[in-house]
Formats: sequence, structure tokens, C-alpha cells
Amino acid sequence: MKPLNKIISRYMYRITAILVFLIVLMLFLVQLFTEQLRAVDDAHVTLQQMTQLIDENQKELKKIEEEYYQTCFNNAELVARILESDPDAINNMYELKRIAKSVEIDEIHIFDETGKIYAGTHPKYYGLTFDSGKQISFFKPMLSDKSLKLVQEITPNTAESKPMQYSAVWGEKGKFIVQIGMEPVNVMKVTEKNELSYIFSLFRVSPDANYYAINCETEEIVGSSETDMVGKKASDVGFNMERIETDPDGFHNEINGTLCFCVFEQVGENYHIGRVVNADTLYRRAPMTVFWITLALIVLSVILANAMIKYMDKCVVKGIHDVNEKLQSISEGNLEETVDVKNSKEFSELSSYINEMVKSLLANNERMSYILSKTNLHIGTYEFGGKMNKVRYTEHIPVIFGKDEKSMGALSSDKGKFSSFIEGIKTNPVKNETGIYQMGEKYIRIEETENEGVVFGIVIDVTDEIQKLKNIEHERDVDDLTGLYNRRGLTEKLDELFKDREDLGQNAVIMIDADGLKQINDTYGHEKGDIYLKKIADIINNFGIKSSIASRQGGDEFVLFLYGYDSEEELMKAIETLQYIQSNSKATLEKGLTVPLRFSLGYAIAKEDSEYQDLFKIADEEMYKNKTERKKKQRENKE
Repeated sequence: MKPLNKIISRYMYRITAILVFLIVLMLFLVQLFTEQLRAVDDAHVTLQQMTQLIDENQKELKKIEEEYYQTCFNNAELVARILESDPDAINNMYELKRIAKSVEIDEIHIFDETGKIYAGTHPKYYGLTFDSGKQISFFKPMLSDKSLKLVQEITPNTAESKPMQYSAVWGEKGKFIVQIGMEPVNVMKVTEKNELSYIFSLFRVSPDANYYAINCETEEIVGSSETDMVGKKASDVGFNMERIETDPDGFHNEINGTLCFCVFEQVGENYHIGRVVNADTLYRRAPMTVFWITLALIVLSVILANAMIKYMDKCVVKGIHDVNEKLQSISEGNLEETVDVKNSKEFSELSSYINEMVKSLLANNERMSYILSKTNLHIGTYEFGGKMNKVRYTEHIPVIFGKDEKSMGALSSDKGKFSSFIEGIKTNPVKNETGIYQMGEKYIRIEETENEGVVFGIVIDVTDEIQKLKNIEHERDVDDLTGLYNRRGLTEKLDELFKDREDLGQNAVIMIDADGLKQINDTYGHEKGDIYLKKIADIINNFGIKSSIASRQGGDEFVLFLYGYDSEEELMKAIETLQYIQSNSKATLEKGLTVPLRFSLGYAIAKEDSEYQDLFKIADEEMYKNKTERKKKQRENKE
């Protein structure tokens, strides 16, 4: 018996050791492969979001450049009309500066018929001609064709190399050329938002991942979350350009002496953008995971082998011994003895138990590997569907959804409740954003994919990014002094309203210009002048019995758009009320100091097919007529 027990024991231990080794090796390889797949998926999702953001920013930049182009042209024509109506202002630098401030431009230059600057807001430019530099020579064709009206792209100016946008038109009588210059602040802000370094900073959720943008033609690094890498050759850093171009599913590469896992995608025809993760970081969980699994397998295998040996000793070896005794009895001539072969069932059951135990062990280890691969993510993920009634989720999900452990446990216990919860969030999408929803004070991005009835979702808290965008939009569209819309904000509101004219009703544009602002500034100071402007803003803000939009165009100019009125008579009553207010109001600048509050206005009532740009021009002309009449009446009253 003893030799047989030893043989079985040695055999069992050898088989167990081989199985443990094969299982551990397989799990280790699966763990490495899983980590690579996760890194590739994370990279593709992030890079696709980057690509989308770059496209959206390019569209926004193009739109702002076009608007700025038109604004520059309109401002040049406006200044030319002002100077034609008041020729004395041409040689009055201070008056020109006041006009520049009111029109919200940075420079005014007056050229004579030979193309020489002889007046303007900046005396240091006097004497420059259209031959003084490459930038200014752009306008030289106007000398031979007085019908030309030119707007230049954003270009460094001749004197200071400062980025500016210039526009030039001839005066109506053809005696001088008016050139205005505007510093493209908003364009530069949007341009900065489109820089790769800014975009990389938005997506660097994990400190373990770095991003690179490589020029396809020059193979130069043109953007990186590691700023000291910008400007270097990709090959000098260690990138294999052939792998970047031909291996979209990722590859290992030694970057700056460190083994990394790289995933790149091509954006347009000019760039490759990629996500690079240190290999040690990517696979840091694999050794510890395999160690604990190996330890558990060894313990389980030893227990299992000993149990099997004892079982075989009790049920198999003893059975063989009994069979041998009976066979010996038969060989001795006892032919009445029969051999009981029911013990063969034990061998069958033993094999079945072993197979079931091994299958169960493999299944448990596969599930453990899957669960471990989903932990420690830097973005929240969830999964439900199929045969799973409960929802699997990572540790960041409760934090993002603002749930404590108890409420999250109750929500995740039923996939139906969880799915309804997600759909409830999706009923409050953020305007002009894809896949982003508002949840209380938070803004979250939700991306879901479904495969064979199983839903996998990714959740990112983007509150900071959305708040930054909202702050930028507010700063861009609202006047700081009065709180009214600025020129851009008004344009966007009117563009939106005029898309559906049925909701406009009877409407009109009213142009308003503060009277006596210069006198207030000169007498009491600019601080009191600002209060004076705020008082006018308070009057027109929410003016009228119907809907209205108020805007400060710049300086002492305001626009009031009235709409939603049922009839032209009702609209005219509102305008007449404002006409009464314009000459019968007072402004308290400080305690004990009250002055008359006066302003000029002109209005244009819209027809059925009127465009608001045309209404602006009519109202502007009427306003200037009103201002001229009011000044004339003031002079007559003084006389």
C-alpha cells in the first residue's frame, strides 16, 4: 500500500504544480493584454474628444474672425461719416481720440490723396506713407481707385509689429482716406483656446499620461503636456515614426530612456496626436495581482491535493485491496467468490469532482481578473445589462453623482432604477454641448455603448471646464460697466431671434446716444460720467411693456430692441414714452449732486421682411438727426 500511496502523492503534486504554473502564466498574460486594451480604449476616447474639440474651436475662431472683419469695416465707414459731417475734427487729435473711444477702436489715421498720414490719434505715425512697410502697403491700391474699401487680415503693424486689424475707406468727397485699427483681443483669446497646449491641459485627467502632437511633414513635436518637449524632433525623443503611422492599436517605445506604451491617431493631414503612458505605471498592478492569485492557487491546490490523496486512500486504494483479496481467493480455487466492481463509480465521480473544481477555480479567477482591471480608473465607469441585475461601477461614480455609500448601493441594486436615473440626468442637456448634462450645480459628460444587451458607460465631471466656458461667454457678451449686452452679445441675441420672425411681433430698433457726457466727465470726473451712463442703462434695461433687449455698443452709444408688441400703435406708445423720458429725467451722481439726464435717440420700426442690420442704419441716421436738432435747440435757448 505504501508504495502506491507515494506514487499517487508524487503524481498529484506534480500535476497540481504544472496546473498552477499554467494558470498563473495565462492570468499574467491576460492581465498584461487587458491593461493594454484598456490603455488603447482610453487613448482613442480621449483623442477623439480632442479632435472634436479642435474642430469646434476652429469653427468658433473662423466665425469670430469673420465678425471682427465686418466690425472693422463698419467702424471705418462710421468714422468716415463722422469726419465728413465734422471736418474740423480731423485736425483735432483729442476729438479723434474721443471718436475712437466711442466707436471702440484703437487707432485712427487720416491719409491725404498722396497716401501720407497727416492726422490721427497717434502723432508718432504722422508722415508714414503706403510705401513705409509691407503691412501698410496693402492699402496702396486705394490711391488709384477711390471706390476701393479694404479690410486687412490680422497683421503685425508697421511701427510696433503689434497684431492689429486695419480697415480703410475714402471719405465721401474723396479728399482723405480714413484708416482705423483694432486690436483683435477676442480673436487672440479664441486662438489661445485652440492651442494644443491648452487642449492637452483639459484632458490630462491622469498625471501618469502625457500627450504629444507631431507634425507629419517635419516630424517635429509641436505640442505636448510636457512643455520642454515642444520643438524637438520626434526621433530625438525616441518616437518611431513608422510605428506611429502604421500601428493605431498602440506599441511600446522607449521615450527619453523610459519604456512607454504609445497610442497615436492622425488629425487632418498635418498632425499625429498621441497618448503616452509609462510602462511601469501601466502594468504596476499586474505583479501584485498575479502574486496574490498565485498564493491563493498554491494554498487551494495543496488543500485539494491532500484531500484527493486521502480520498483515494480511503475509497480507491482500499477498494483495490478488497478486490485483490477476492481475486486471490478466486485464484486459490474459491470459484463462488464474485468481484464487486461498483467501486468504478467512485473513480468516475472523483474525475467529475476534479473537473468541476478546476472549472470553478478558472471561472473565479477570470471574474477576479475582470473586476481588478476595472478598478483605479481616473474616470468613473459603470456596466449593467444581460444577466446582471445589479450595476457594476468604479469608486469615482458615487462621488460624481453625489451619492453616499448607502444610497449608491440602493441605486445600483436594480439596473432598471439605475437606467432611469441616467435617463433622468439626460433630460437636462447643456445647450450647444454634446453628451454633457447639468445635474444640480455639476456638469457631467456621459458616454454609453451597448453590446449584446450590456451597457457600458463612462462618466466625467466637467464642471470646471463648463464654468470656465460660461465665464468666457459672459465676459465676451456683457458690458462690464452697465451689465447690458455688448455689441457681440446683442448680435448673437438678434441672430437667434430673427431666425423665427413669427415670435418677433411688432418690433423696432432704437439707437440712443448720451447727451452731455463729455461735460459731465470734464466737470465732475470720469467716475461720475460712468454713473451717468449707468443711469441711462437702468432706464432702457427691461424698458417697455413687452420684450426688450438692451445693449451698450461702446462709449456713450446704446441700442434698445423692442419686440413682441401686438400692433404698431402699441409699439409707438412705448417709443413716445421713451421720448418723454429722454428730456425729462435726472441723474443723481452723488449725494447732493443731481444733473439733468438727457440723451438723443432715433428709431426704425421693422417691416415684414426687415433685417435688423438695416434697422440699425436707419435708427442710427435718425439718432444723429435728433442729436443735431437737440444741439441746435440748446444753442437757440442759450441765445
